Formats: sequence, structure tokens, C-alpha cells
Amino acid sequence: MARIDFSTLHPLAGAVTGLSLGAGTVLLVPGALGSALGLILAGGGLIASLWQQQRKALALREQVLAGLGEIKVRSAANAIRLDNLSQRVEQMPMRDADAAPARAAINELTAEVGLLGDLIHQIATTLADHDEQLAKAAPAAAKPAPPQLAPVPVIDPEAARRERQEALIAEREEAARAAERAAEDEQAALISQALSEGRVEVHLQPIVELPRRRTRGYEAVVRLRLDEATLLMPEQFLGIVEARGFGPTLDALVLTRTLAIARHLSAKAKGAERKGAERKGTESREPALYVSCNFSRATWNSARALATLARILDKYREHAESLVIEIPQPVFRLLDPASLGLLGAMATTGVRFALDQLVDLRFDPASLFERGVRFVKTPAALLQAEMSGAVSLDIAASDLSTLLARASISLIAEEVADNPAVADMIELGVGYAQGNVFSPPRPVKPEVFAEPEAPPAQDTAEPAAPARASAEVIGYPDAQPSRPAAEPPERLPFRSVLRRATA
Repeated sequence: MARIDFSTLHPLAGAVTGLSLGAGTVLLVPGALGSALGLILAGGGLIASLWQQQRKALALREQVLAGLGEIKVRSAANAIRLDNLSQRVEQMPMRDADAAPARAAINELTAEVGLLGDLIHQIATTLADHDEQLAKAAPAAAKPAPPQLAPVPVIDPEAARRERQEALIAEREEAARAAERAAEDEQAALISQALSEGRVEVHLQPIVELPRRRTRGYEAVVRLRLDEATLLMPEQFLGIVEARGFGPTLDALVLTRTLAIARHLSAKAKGAERKGAERKGTESREPALYVSCNFSRATWNSARALATLARILDKYREHAESLVIEIPQPVFRLLDPASLGLLGAMATTGVRFALDQLVDLRFDPASLFERGVRFVKTPAALLQAEMSGAVSLDIAASDLSTLLARASISLIAEEVADNPAVADMIELGVGYAQGNVFSPPRPVKPEVFAEPEAPPAQDTAEPAAPARASAEVIGYPDAQPSRPAAEPPERLPFRSVLRRATA
């Protein structure tokens, strides 16, 4: 026998069945018992009809809400599609006059879809409020369990568009960061290859004595040659060098080339002294030129790297007196005992030190002299600012040079840009200066780094006039030899002069 599906029956089927059974019972069963059974069966039929009708209404309501939710989801999807279509229209190469009708139609459709979504949301909200009011009005005993309906998804087209734009912006930023990392890795690989092949160039910038502007030394400024057409400045590669751990390698190359320049300067100075002594019979008192160089922060923080540089200095011990090593003030204050010991070992070879990159003027000149510091470099702009009263320093700019001179330390004003700054430095009593106003950094001739040749045999001829010691730097004028003494004029007798005048 087939199973009966009661959900397909009409709601009045229960009432009709109950009334029929009640009437039949009253007719078949005599007395009060038949009447009671007939009423019970009729009432049961009515209750069954009401229950069936309520179930039908609940099922229909669920179908309506589900349909409303589906319509709202499709409306949101259509809004997103219209937004994509609008973006494609914006990206199409059309004139504004041709694109205006399409944009207007898309805007109208977007507005209508948004309005339809709002209406559907209002209908769903109204139904929910109606059910809530019915649930409150029904008695607590007869109140049926509220149906658990799935929440209707509410999708805002504008919020979806903003979320998509944010996702696109984040994707572009991530792609830009990935490209930047790839470019940085490629640049690091090129720098590493250049260092391994020794393509490090040293340019020299003179340090002059004020007020005569005579060259007393040079600062070695490093450049990195990637290829024939690419020469990197320090600010373009020092950050990558220190981040990738190439600092000690670069410093060893720079120190080797700087010591070669110091060897050249020392040889030129000794030759000039010897020739001057032979010519004048006295020793020359002209101070020898020196060359200074810088090390990276990674080298200063590593006792092992400093020990490696100290071994390089041992090979050039006889030329170490012409070398000055610059130490940043923040680094100098944080050196550990092992590094300070290595600095002392370097100082015993004749190397001098210069304190630069000053952050303040709180230092003891006597203590600096004991550590081998013979120069203090400060920006000329800082001294000018203190001179004008714009900043207040621990030591007055006019007293700084005198205070350092008492401890046999020379003050060097760096980054001097123009002649008014030179005049200010002279007024402040600064003994040495450095900057582009005197000369920019210039490359060194390759023959400076060549190994020295054997001294030539002694010649009995009269030696030539000595030339002033200087670095063989491209672009610097050669020292002018002194002119030989003019021969005395020939003396003629008075008769010869008179004869020529009366001829």
C-alpha cells in the first residue's frame, strides 16, 4: 500500500474528515457516548485542518524569504557586473562624446539595481517585523516555536567596490615591493661582483691651510665602478654594502689604495727634501702631505675586521705617518676595549686619527690626543650657525680652534661651499678647511698605485729645481719650478754708447 503524503492534502481535508467521522459515530453509537465521541472527532478534524494550514503558511513564508534573499544576491551580483562594465568603458579608448551615452545608461542601471535591492531589503525587514509582532501577540502556551531562518545576506555594491579597490591597491603595493626587492638584489649582486674584481676607485679632495689655501692633505673619497659608463657615488652603494656585510671587504680595498697614495706622497716629499737640501744646503721645513680615509660602521664594530686592517698597515709601516683614519664621533664613543687596543696598536705605527661626523662638542681634547686623535672635523655650516646665534654649542665656535690647539689637535672645517664661508672660517681662527670651493674630489692617476721603481743612479749634473710635493691627481696644476736667476746685463763703455747715439 502506497504511503500517504499528508503535506499534499488540502487544509480543509482534516475538518471534513473529522466532521464525517463525528456524524457517523453519533448515528452508529446510541446515547450520550456517541454524541461525545462525535464531538471529539469533529474537533480533532478542525484542529488538524488548522495545523495543516499553519504549516502551509510557514512553508510559503520560508519560500518567499528564500526567494527574496536570492533576488537580493542576484541584484548585488548584477551591480558588481555593472561596476566592472563601467570600469571597462572608462578604460576603452573613446572620446568623451561617444562614451557619455554608455556611461549614462550604466549609471541609470546601477541606480535601478540599487533601488531594487533596497526595496527587497525593506520587504524582508517588514516580514520579519510582522512575525515578531505576531509572536508577541500570541499566548505563551499556544505560541509555536519561531522558525530558524537563515539570515538574508545584505551586499552593498559601494562597499564591494571599495573592498575590491583596496585589494587592488594592496596587490599593486606588494608587486612594487617585490620589484624593489628584486632590483635591490640585482644591485647587490653587481656591487658584490665589482668588489670581488676590485673595481674600487679613490678620488682625492684637498684639505687646505687657511688663509693661504696651501694644500696640506687629501681625503680619499671612494667610488665604485660597475662598468665603463656607471660610476656609483657613496650614497648609492654604502647602504647596500653595509646591509649585505661587504663593509670590511670595501674598507680593505680602500685602505690598500690609500696607503699606496701615502707611499707616493711620502716618496715625493722625501725627494723634494733631498733636492732642497742639496740646493740650499739646509733641510726643508715644509710639512709632509697626508691622506685620510674612512671605514664603515661594520668594520668599527668588528675587532676581527680591525685586526685585518692592522695587518695591512704593518706592510706599509714606513708610510703610515702619511695616513689619517677618520672615526665618526658616535662610533668612537662606543668602541669596546679590544677595538681601542687595536687603535693604540695602529697609533704606534705612526697612523693619526681624525674625529668627524660630530653630534656635539662634549669632548676632552687631552683625552683625544692620548688616543691618537690629531684632527677634529666639523661642518662649516655648524660653525656659521653658532657664529650667527642660530644654534648654541657646548663650546663657542670662536674658542674651539684655540681649545683644540692647546692639545696639539687641528680643527678642520669641512663642506665649505663658497668664499663667504671661507672668510667666516678665517675669522673664527680655523686652521684647515675642505670643500668644493677649493676643489671637488678628483680621480687619481693609475701610475700612483704602481709599485715604485728602483732609484736611478746618481748623476753628477746639477740637480733641477725641486718641485713641491703633491698627489698626482688628474686636473691639479703641476707645481711651477722656480725660475733661474737672470744673467746680469752686459756692461758697455761710454764711448760705444755715445758712438751709437750720434751715428
